[in-house]
Amino acid sequence: MPHFVIDCSEDILNNVDTKTVLTNVHNAANNSLLFDEADIKVRLNPFKDNYLVGGKEAPFLHVFANIMQGRTTEQKAALSKSIVTTLKIMFPDLPFIAINIRDFEKATYCNKSMV
Repeated sequence: MPHFVIDCSEDILNNVDTKTVLTNVHNAANNSLLFDEADIKVRLNPFKDNYLVGGKEAPFLHVFANIMQGRTTEQKAALSKSIVTTLKIMFPDLPFIAINIRDFEKATYCNKSMV
């Protein structure tokens, strides 16, 4: 944990390497100092079809960040701004770049090592 899942239109990856996107989001999360680097997971889901933005197929990128509860609103806001800033530099002409952060509830979280 944390998990950063990037959904995007496939066309935005024509000029930017997928590995670079993953690495830059990982680095922004790591630079926040909110997580142990070994725990950061980043995935990218490009969509060729089956998406609409404002009622039409338009380029987009959205990050869904899932983190363990316990960070302040200020910490989460700074993390959001850092990741969007990083992506804005990579995709200066992309009109829609966003992130939302959701907290995992510690009491209900479970992984393999916990059972």
